[in-house]
Amino acid sequence: MPPKQATSDLRLKDRAGSIFDQLMPIFATLAALLVGAIFLMLLGANPLVAYGALAQGAFGSFNAFTETLVKAVPLLLVGLGTCIAYRGSVTNIGGEGQMIIGAILSTWFGLTFTELPGWLAIIIAMLLGIIGGMIWGGIPGILKAYFNVNEILSTVMMNAIAVQVMNYLMRGPMIDPVQREAASQIPQTARLLETYRLPRLSPTRLHMGLLIAILLAVAVYFLLWRTTLGYRIRAVGQSQPASKYGGIDVKKHIVVALLLSGAFAGLAGMMQVYGVNYRMITDGSATGFTGNAGFNGIVAALFGQLHPLITIPASVLFGGLLVGANAMQRVVQVPSALITALNGLVVVFVVSSEFFRRRSQKRRQSQFGTELAEPEDAEMQQEAGEA
Repeated sequence: MPPKQATSDLRLKDRAGSIFDQLMPIFATLAALLVGAIFLMLLGANPLVAYGALAQGAFGSFNAFTETLVKAVPLLLVGLGTCIAYRGSVTNIGGEGQMIIGAILSTWFGLTFTELPGWLAIIIAMLLGIIGGMIWGGIPGILKAYFNVNEILSTVMMNAIAVQVMNYLMRGPMIDPVQREAASQIPQTARLLETYRLPRLSPTRLHMGLLIAILLAVAVYFLLWRTTLGYRIRAVGQSQPASKYGGIDVKKHIVVALLLSGAFAGLAGMMQVYGVNYRMITDGSATGFTGNAGFNGIVAALFGQLHPLITIPASVLFGGLLVGANAMQRVVQVPSALITALNGLVVVFVVSSEFFRRRSQKRRQSQFGTELAEPEDAEMQQEAGEA
């Protein structure tokens, strides 16, 4: 076979494998829903009716779709932070804690300084949410970069610390005065002023946070692929020894990646308070405030191939799963535990698909040679040459 034809065949096979890798999260979600269908049948429910109710509850009407978008906002923001962290080869599992700390700082500000114009208060609250998330993400970043502490363990432990801080404040210094006087001790703050709330699309709960999150997704794309900082973060993620040899401060950019990742999660916490609940409230757990957005946002990012723009529809899809699952429970009368299990199945399958996708990429690179490297690897080489 002529060399040119052989190379062409190799490239065709490589391209087909690359397309399959990109579709793997979709296949993983379908596989999770298939397993969920088996559980539904074991409980005597019709899977077609159940999944029809899920789709109807998530996308079947204007109000349903806006609720899906409301759920998608924190998933998208956490997902954007996850894209940055993973591109820098660090894993941020601390989105829950970073959301909580960002919400605490922004809520404290909104309840303390009540004489400011609404637009100014919202901007300052957003900045405080970002700062809170950066602090909670930066600590594991420093521990990882300078003390080689595993960031997965440290971010998980920071989640636990944030929950305890939240519970102390919600039952003490920041508790709603009405609750204190009534001695009911419900862990929640007072409500924000109406002028301090993010604008909504009346009569729905959809708020301006969606537009902000989409604009930030575009900004993250430009950060990662159109700036020197983004190139260096991705270079560190590709190969720390090569980055160090090329003069990049590896430790600094590990910290920066987790700082930025935490910033987006902290902003997501602020959005939940200023756009949805208008107060900070919990049941004593992280989920009571975040609704598991700190973890589900990671799955949305993985579903979006760790690309900030693809993470937008991925977040809407997972927001729809969360909203539609409640409708499915009402229609087919299945236990709430099944809904939790179904969401868990999707998480496990999608996260697992990322492992198999990366292994498939390495196998293809080894089989077809370095001249058929992944698109991002080729782009990195081109950018390095231009630099």
